This record gives sequence, C-alpha cells and structure tokens, in this order.
Amino acid sequence: MAFLTSPYVLPVLLLVASNVFMTFAWYGHLNYTGKPLWMAVTASWGIAFFEYWLAVPANRIGYQVYSAAELKTIQEVITFAVFAVFSVMYLKQAITMNHMIGFALIAAGAFFVFRS
Repeated sequence: MAFLTSPYVLPVLLLVASNVFMTFAWYGHLNYTGKPLWMAVTASWGIAFFEYWLAVPANRIGYQVYSAAELKTIQEVITFAVFAVFSVMYLKQAITMNHMIGFALIAAGAFFVFRS
C-alpha cells in the first residue's frame, strides 16, 4: 500500500482519475448536442470542479519528486490515453492510424523530457 501512496505513484493515479473527470467535462456533452449550450457549460463546470480536487493535489504531491515539466508531460500522456479510451467507448469513434502516429510522436517527446 505504501507503494501506491508514494510521491512517485500517487500523482500518476490522481492524474488518471483527474483526466477521466476532465475528459467527461470537456467532451461528454457531445453526446447531448440537443441540450442547450448553457446546460452543457454548467454541467461541464460542475464536473471540472471535481477534476481540480484531484489534479491540484496530484501536482502538489508530485512536485516533491518530479519537475513541473515532467508533471505536465505525465498529465499530457495520460490525457491522450484516457481520451483514446473515451473516444472509442463513449463517443463511439474509431482511433485511426494518424491518431496512433500522433500519439506515438507525443510519447517520443515524453521520452526526451524524462531522459537524463
């Protein structure tokens, strides 16, 4: 259990949960385009409130062992992974080869951020 609460692992877990909330806040309303925009914005804002309660502690804890650039890189890689699953499972949109190549290039960029 101590492994999961370490400043190396806990921020990653919190950022994964945070990104699930963020993805629903930003894109979940796309399945409800018949609803008024003000409702989408209000619902998204409410979901994002909980996202912040995960992201801010993740960054505060993670900053003990990661640089700000590393934390941002972790968050971006997680964002793409979460979005890919969300896009397929919730929005029912396929991930194309171009998407995969783009994600791979971002992963390559992450490699260089963490390279010593």
